[in-house]
Amino acid sequence: METKDASISRRSLLRGAALAAVMVPLGVSLASCAAPGGGSGGGTAGGTKSADNPFGVAANSKVDAVIFDGGYGVDYVENAAKIMEKGKTGATVKVSASTKIAQELQPRFVGGNPPDLIDNSGANQIGWNTILDQLETLDDVLDANNLEGTKISDTLYGGVKDPGTFNGKFVALNYVMTVYGIWYSDKVFKDNGFTVPKTWQDLKALGEAAKAKNKYLFVWGKEAATYYQTLVVDSAVIQSGDDVRLPLENLKEGCWSHPTLQSILTIFYDLIQAGYMKPGGAGTQFTQAQSQWSLDEAALLYPSGSWIENEMKKQTADGFTMKGIGEIPLDDKQTTPAGTLRAEAGEPFIVPTKAKNPAGGKELLRTMLSKDSATAFAKSKLAPTIVKGIVPADGFGSTALVSQKELLDKAGDNVFTIKAFGLYGMNSDQLPIWNSFLDGKMSVADITKALQDLTDKIRNDSSITKIEIK
Repeated sequence: METKDASISRRSLLRGAALAAVMVPLGVSLASCAAPGGGSGGGTAGGTKSADNPFGVAANSKVDAVIFDGGYGVDYVENAAKIMEKGKTGATVKVSASTKIAQELQPRFVGGNPPDLIDNSGANQIGWNTILDQLETLDDVLDANNLEGTKISDTLYGGVKDPGTFNGKFVALNYVMTVYGIWYSDKVFKDNGFTVPKTWQDLKALGEAAKAKNKYLFVWGKEAATYYQTLVVDSAVIQSGDDVRLPLENLKEGCWSHPTLQSILTIFYDLIQAGYMKPGGAGTQFTQAQSQWSLDEAALLYPSGSWIENEMKKQTADGFTMKGIGEIPLDDKQTTPAGTLRAEAGEPFIVPTKAKNPAGGKELLRTMLSKDSATAFAKSKLAPTIVKGIVPADGFGSTALVSQKELLDKAGDNVFTIKAFGLYGMNSDQLPIWNSFLDGKMSVADITKALQDLTDKIRNDSSITKIEIK
């Protein structure tokens, strides 16, 4: 990911993602400058709509795209831009890179001249509540045919609209399909006779086996301590479904005291106290900690989004053979369907209503969703897009990418996301809590109270606009 803080918010580790929103009351700040969404924005005069030009891009018009320059770079959008420029409209596309989306683009929203397409990603993304009323709905993009002539919605994984839908309005098309899982070296497991865990009940035995080989079960870095919050919460949702998810998402009183969450936290506490977590993570930079796993092979497991392979490709041992499993339930009595997975589309692309050429922004998105563009992204970034069927059986030589494909195929429509932590910008306050817990300095009761206190504080803050999550 771009920076770990960014991906925590963006990919909805705590975004996903994914969505580290800067929360201000709806109706103030940028929103006060907004025109109602869904229109053409009064920009470039439209062209004639046709099968090849479903949004009516004007002939020889210009498209202004600003793309977050993080772990995925911007070349994938530049590639789509070249394809679009060869189309019949004669449009030209300018792709600009940015690492500070909010800082650079909020003034353009206020001034009424935002870009035609924005990748609203990274730690400095624009808070969603500040711009929701200034964004085009994107249902027409999914209703259009792709460049190959197939309806786009029929080519995508299930659940891809969820992360970009707020109060029933689909305004952000998240392009990269992120799988949240537990990652390991197939070679290390086979060489040492380790068994891949299926539930939290299996982790004690695996921790003991790792310790016998002078290895740890887990490792963590200070900026990514909340990766373990993601593991705990997602595991609880996989075990007990919406009974866990919805109270957390909607900031309910006592949501952190759910019995499934408490059972998983108790097992986790015991693992930490037994010495199965590599110590010192609270003082270790996250990529250094990840390198202890992927290069030094000091720990067996690492919970992360599927960006981990691309992020650590220069710090991974030869023959590591990275693979992933979905986050694991508490025990063999999970209430959700087998294969249920935390998977969500990330890299949220938006089209501002007041852009000069919103039709051009949508056409660039349509081009990105073509088979050629999506395949090129997966091959170069070792990550799938939301377009199905583009990853070959060999995963372009990546065992981790093969794992992602297998997990997504098995899950089908049984996927979920977690929005609240990123939506309400909770990650920065949750990080020190989880660093203390992983360091063995907090009990289960302590971490439960700290997380609930933070949740209650946000729920009771009248200055923060709440969004019901279903």
